[in-house]
Amino acid sequence: MGSRTPGPAAGTELRARVAARVEAAGYGPDDPLVVGVQPPTGPPAFLAHGRDAAGEPLGPGSVVYVASLAKQVVAACVALLVRQGRLELTASVTDRVPELPAWARPVRVEHLLVHTGGLPEVCAWEDLQRAGLDRTTDGVLRALGERDGPDARPGAEHRYSNAGYVCLGLVVARAAGRPFAEVAHELVLGPLGLDGSRFWSGPDPAPPGSARLRPEHPAPLSLGDGGLWSSAVDLLRWGSAMHRDVLGVADLVQAPGHLDDGTALDYAGGVGVRDRAGRRLYRHGGRWGGLCAHLLRLADDGSGFVLLALDDDDARADALAEGLLDELVP
Repeated sequence: MGSRTPGPAAGTELRARVAARVEAAGYGPDDPLVVGVQPPTGPPAFLAHGRDAAGEPLGPGSVVYVASLAKQVVAACVALLVRQGRLELTASVTDRVPELPAWARPVRVEHLLVHTGGLPEVCAWEDLQRAGLDRTTDGVLRALGERDGPDARPGAEHRYSNAGYVCLGLVVARAAGRPFAEVAHELVLGPLGLDGSRFWSGPDPAPPGSARLRPEHPAPLSLGDGGLWSSAVDLLRWGSAMHRDVLGVADLVQAPGHLDDGTALDYAGGVGVRDRAGRRLYRHGGRWGGLCAHLLRLADDGSGFVLLALDDDDARADALAEGLLDELVP
């Protein structure tokens, strides 16, 4: 007999289980939260409640700032330009970003993808807030130019670096000869039909029609480390597209990286690579003031979830993420 697509009853049951996980993690019906779960077959189940900082109700299609979940899209842009012969992973980042100091010359594009470039973190949010400044790509680049050297020898250590992904955004833009937001739409967002998603660099703190963060924590305007505004619907579509390798770059984006000495890492292009009960999964989080985000997908069947919480309760969001993973991998 052929396989059967789960009917409405299966979807209702999944949504009830998701609601139970949400409640168990400590979320109430008024807390601003959007969750989407993609089962192995059939349509996703969504749960949304609460309002954004402007009082607008949240739903599965609400466009919110997703912080570091942007890094996966950046990595896909890099991989596509590599496939097109317009960029080399072994090239020095200074080939495309000559404004960087001379000490950055040994940093290769492939280093930045898996956070082994050793670039120092710069432009701390607290410092910017005190100075009344926004976090922008130009600001990050200027701050790197003021540093005397890297935090680690390139290729020698895995050190998570937002500044490295800002540089990757510049590398993509300059390799393609157009602003990064345009390149990302042309190469990734547009072809995948992610119509609610866009990269935003201002000057306003948020794109039109998006869910608002608290005024005291406007989203940064730098691109690469973040800059992506998206929805639970689009993020699950992104995961499905990567599972089906619609762009033809899954092998480059999802292959775990390594140090220059060959030591294997559990991080690929903008995504962590883990194993649970013998099953490989890809996951990443996103954090900003007033936002906790999680995106996870299982490699074998494409199931996964997205979690977007408009609050600062990291512990509660982490607990819900683990609960949803338990739902997928008992």
